Amino acid sequence: MADENRQGDGGGPKDGDGIRTFPFPVDLSLLGVGMQVGPMGAGRTWHAHAPLHRVHRIDFHVVMLFTGGPVRHMVDFAEHEATAGDLLWIRPGQVHRFSPDSEYRGTALTMQPGFLPRATVEATGLYRYDLPPLLRPDEARLAGLTASLDQLRREYEDATTLPLSLHTAVLRHTLSAFLLRLAHLAVSSAQEARQGPAPGDTAFTLFRDAVERGFAANHSVSAYADALGYSRRTLVRAVRAATGQTPKGFIDKRVVLEAKRLLAHTDMPIGRVGAAVGFPDAANFSKFFHQHTDQTPAAFRAELR
Repeated sequence: MADENRQGDGGGPKDGDGIRTFPFPVDLSLLGVGMQVGPMGAGRTWHAHAPLHRVHRIDFHVVMLFTGGPVRHMVDFAEHEATAGDLLWIRPGQVHRFSPDSEYRGTALTMQPGFLPRATVEATGLYRYDLPPLLRPDEARLAGLTASLDQLRREYEDATTLPLSLHTAVLRHTLSAFLLRLAHLAVSSAQEARQGPAPGDTAFTLFRDAVERGFAANHSVSAYADALGYSRRTLVRAVRAATGQTPKGFIDKRVVLEAKRLLAHTDMPIGRVGAAVGFPDAANFSKFFHQHTDQTPAAFRAELR
C-alpha cells in the first residue's frame, strides 16, 4: 500500500511537520474498486501504520451506520456521541480520531472521491463541509438507509456474477442511491437545526466551494463576490439563508478551523501556521486567532498537548 501523505504548509513536509493523511486502501477492497463496505470491528484499518486512536486525516469518505453504542468520535475538534441507528459521515481532509474506549459496531462504507461521476458528487453534496457529521434519522429514514446500504453491501460482495466493468457500474449506481438518501438526511438535519428555509441558492453553493479552494489566500468577501459574478448583497443574502452566518463569518470560521488543525496536530511554528492560512504577519495571525477563539495560538496548542 502507498505510504501515507503529510499535509502541512504546502511545501515539502518534514518529519513531524504535518497531519498524517492516509490514502484509500485500494488493495483491501474487492477487485480494487474505489469503495469498500462491510462490518466495523477490530483489525479493520486503512493503512498498516494508521493508529486509528490518534488524530489523522484521510483522503476519502467514511460513513458509519451504528448498531450499538454509545461511541465517542472526534471530528474537527468536536466530540460526537453516536448510538444505535445513528450515522457518522467523515469527509476527506477532516481531522478525526477513533475512541479506544468505544466498541464500534455496525457497517462502515468507505469510498474514493473519484469513484463517482461529478454530477453525482454535486447532487449528493459530498463536499458539504458545512453539514453536520453526526446524523440521527427517524425510523422511516433509517429503514430506507439501512435497506439501501444492505443492498450496496450485497452488490459489493457479489464479485462473480458480473464482469468487472458491469460490477463497478452497478456499484456506482447503488452507491449513488444510498448517498442521495444520506445527503437528503444531512441537509434536512441542518435545516431543522437552523429552523430556517432550505438553502436552494446556487450563489451559496458556488461561494462555499470557492472558499474551500481559496480560504488560505483569500479572506475578502468582495473578492469572492467579484470572482463569482454576484453583488455583495446577493452573496450576503444567500449565505445567511443557507447558514445563518455572514459571508465574512463563514470565511473566518473556515480559516480558524484550518489553523486549529495545524496548531493541534502538527509541529509547524506558529508563524508558519499563520502563513499557511493567509497571514504572513505572525502578529496579525495571533490577533485574528485570539479574536475568534479567546485564546492565543500558543495557548491553544499547549492546551491540547
